[in-house]
Amino acid sequence: MFTPSRPIAFLCLALSMSLVGSYVALSKPLALVFPVALLAWLRFGIGAIAMLSWLKRPSHEARMSGQTKVLLFLESFFGNFLFTLCMITGVAMTSAVTAGVTMAAIPVAVAVMSWLFLREAVALRTWAAIVFAVLGIGLNALSQSGDTNAANASPLLGQLLLIAAVLCEALYAVIGKKLTASVSPKRITALINLWGFVLSTPMGVYLAWRFDFSQVQLPIWGLLLFYALAACVWTVWLWMTGLRAIAASQAGIFTVLLPISAALVGMLALGERISPVQFLAFGIALASVVIATWPVRAKA
Repeated sequence: MFTPSRPIAFLCLALSMSLVGSYVALSKPLALVFPVALLAWLRFGIGAIAMLSWLKRPSHEARMSGQTKVLLFLESFFGNFLFTLCMITGVAMTSAVTAGVTMAAIPVAVAVMSWLFLREAVALRTWAAIVFAVLGIGLNALSQSGDTNAANASPLLGQLLLIAAVLCEALYAVIGKKLTASVSPKRITALINLWGFVLSTPMGVYLAWRFDFSQVQLPIWGLLLFYALAACVWTVWLWMTGLRAIAASQAGIFTVLLPISAALVGMLALGERISPVQFLAFGIALASVVIATWPVRAKA
């Protein structure tokens, strides 16, 4: 089974998280048109059609054990299904600032879970990179003081949902690392998407039956297609490919690129402004990636 070199793995992880931030920013118009559960069902459905050929087991790949099948379900349940619901609902109940501060804990959660469940030795410089990641994203989130939601339904419940989303994302990274030892990245991508489609089908079909699709304009359909392919196909395949060569704790550092790319897309595509403080925050966050990926000189 192909294992990428470390530079290629780093590139895959960076592209994956950058794409996640991009489609999160560009999915705002979709959330105004489609109910959340219906949007998730359409996303998984488009992904399933796009990856039909990826479901077949390669000839060099062994049959999956019962444990691997359970891990695939958990990967989809936590990383695809539950993360989406917790994140979107949590943001609606709190604010984008609260979400940004909370998401800064993802690298820490990944490092702790990889140490607990994978018994990975977390290097000192990885912990230093995590500190920079948290400082950078936290500073970025706190600088967006005007981005609040006046119609908070339940701030406490929303905060708890955002914390749950952080834990789901951390589990996604850790379980994904375990799966890449025996299953190819393409097949993992297709199988966890298929589970996501199954989990979202009951509510998705119910909402689709009551939804007026004739009112959806053509640009929204194009945006939906990009969102589905980016969220279900490209980002997951890139992430799983990178995880084959990189420890989960180190890969977790690349989650700092999610809010950075979302903010940049907001500035370039949606006309939002980025303050000097936010540029400083981005520099600090990017420094964490440099620290985590800087080559180590081998001992003689």
